[in-house]
Amino acid sequence: MIPAAQLAKWQSAVPFWMSLLLVPLIFWVATVGGWWLLILPLSTWWLFSMLDAAIGLNTENADPETGDDDLFWYRFVTLIWFPLQAAAIFSLIFYATRAPHLSGIELVGLFMGVGILSGTIGITYAHELMHQKSKLERGMGDLLMASVLYCHFRSEHLLVHHRYVGTGKDPVTARYNEGFHRFFPRVLRQSLVSSFKAEAAMLARKGKPWWDFGNPFWKYAGLQGALLLLAFLLGGWAGVALFAVQAFTAIWQLELTNYVEHYGLTRRHLGDGKYEHVQPRHSWNAAHRASNWLLINLQRHSDHHYKPDRRFPLLQNYGEDEAPQLPAGYPVMTAAAMIPPLWKKIMNPRVRAWRQQYYPDIEDWHPYNKALNPAPR
Repeated sequence: MIPAAQLAKWQSAVPFWMSLLLVPLIFWVATVGGWWLLILPLSTWWLFSMLDAAIGLNTENADPETGDDDLFWYRFVTLIWFPLQAAAIFSLIFYATRAPHLSGIELVGLFMGVGILSGTIGITYAHELMHQKSKLERGMGDLLMASVLYCHFRSEHLLVHHRYVGTGKDPVTARYNEGFHRFFPRVLRQSLVSSFKAEAAMLARKGKPWWDFGNPFWKYAGLQGALLLLAFLLGGWAGVALFAVQAFTAIWQLELTNYVEHYGLTRRHLGDGKYEHVQPRHSWNAAHRASNWLLINLQRHSDHHYKPDRRFPLLQNYGEDEAPQLPAGYPVMTAAAMIPPLWKKIMNPRVRAWRQQYYPDIEDWHPYNKALNPAPR
């Protein structure tokens, strides 16, 4: 008999476990092919968008002082995800490269679906894990990022993004009036460079060169190389290509999310290269209940940047007086971001209202716009 207190904790964590249903779903889709390949985007982005519309917002906040022992069932789902995701990716590479019923287009469609699995869920869980102190959790985060060939995200996120968010030094702060299709190639290039420089600078402060084996980029290369080799052993060059398809799909979703999270928001420049401390107002907040289940409260991003070490069940929601609010959850907003004129019509007035609300004393935004580039129209 499970004690009532433990049962209550488990039940409260259950909505965050719905992601596990995607694993058997992707295997079933692989056996039938055809139009059923659309099930993955329909069961994630679109289903949770409809659920958001149906069940609304969740503005309740858990006690932020809750200990890890009381969060076991929340933490456990993030820890078990890598073996499940790896099993899905590599068994499907073995199966799909030998499946006569799947055409070339269907193979690409299937592994774009796998990329939804590894991007929407895997990278989101990796983001949670890389912020923790436990070596096990950080290791699982590295493995998840290796499975999408984007290991440097940990270095970029922890050493660059959290330090420089809302400034021109942060590649993944989307500039005001910058469309996603300009943002994406810029970030792919700049985030790799900035993350490497950040790690090299840390080594230099210890009197070590960048090529020292303490540089995690050696680990990143080893993990990614090992997974590419496994894909080759299971499916040949076709297996490597399919692995790359799912990785690109996952990265595309990650950077779409990065684009939405801070679009147009800047921190006050204090002079001499210094900026005000990061506050909840420097990230877009979304309290949509269902998509926060899917994304383990990632949309409470205002609190994540304010308190980066806070675990996902404890992230706090902020109202309009403390943080800017997105009009919909990430699934809807990332879809809008793919259409720049629509995105700018929705978000540019909100950025201007944010400036007036939080920084009414700043009359000339041109220095900020020039620093972030490009200037708004």
